[in-house]
Amino acid sequence: MAEQAETLRRTPLSRDRVLRAAVALADEAGIESLSMRNLAQDLGVVPMALYKHVANKDELLDGMIDVVVGEIDPPVPGADWKRTIRERILSARQMLLRHPWAPLAIESRNMATPALLAYLDSMVGTFRAGGFSANLAHHVMHAMGSRILGFSQELFDPARRAGRSGTTSADPPTGLPPEAAARFPHLAEIATAASHDDASVVGQGCDDQFEFEFALDLLLDGIERLRQQGWTSSHRPR
Repeated sequence: MAEQAETLRRTPLSRDRVLRAAVALADEAGIESLSMRNLAQDLGVVPMALYKHVANKDELLDGMIDVVVGEIDPPVPGADWKRTIRERILSARQMLLRHPWAPLAIESRNMATPALLAYLDSMVGTFRAGGFSANLAHHVMHAMGSRILGFSQELFDPARRAGRSGTTSADPPTGLPPEAAARFPHLAEIATAASHDDASVVGQGCDDQFEFEFALDLLLDGIERLRQQGWTSSHRPR
């Protein structure tokens, strides 16, 4: 193991090696641990050596996003649009499970990276090849939102529950306190109506695999009906 580590340290730096080392560091210790100094230490070089391959931390983050987005499976040749979209989205979700820092990194960028743009462009191309008008494809991409990247934004984020003793951001709520349950009976009823698999959660909240696929399939089925109807926003009911 020590010899392998020494061999790796002696391997000449390249942009790809820098980016993959940064991804590994973020995977292991979280995106907040990522710094040029820490990355240089992992690579066994001085920090200035990194700047020959990435101009700054922003460029480093962009490159890291492109590396992980590149892990999403390509379209299956000959598959229909619904199967292709579903399988690629679930592949994106598996990528996020391997790299849980990625959603935050993607959301932090002012502009989408080249690999991310290529992925989104390919998804729109799948809709268009499946018989969608440009108008419907536009609205579908809005409806899919972050789900097209493999995660969903939840209504309530446990990380925001400040000041509650005995709970951490990793502990999902099991129900409402008695006073709140009495005031909001419908929320109290559904709070314990379903269980979640903590091992399949992407980030915080209730974004587990079952809930994700449930919503994804609802969307895809509804989108297929609109496609069959030749729906367009210029003729939608007011």
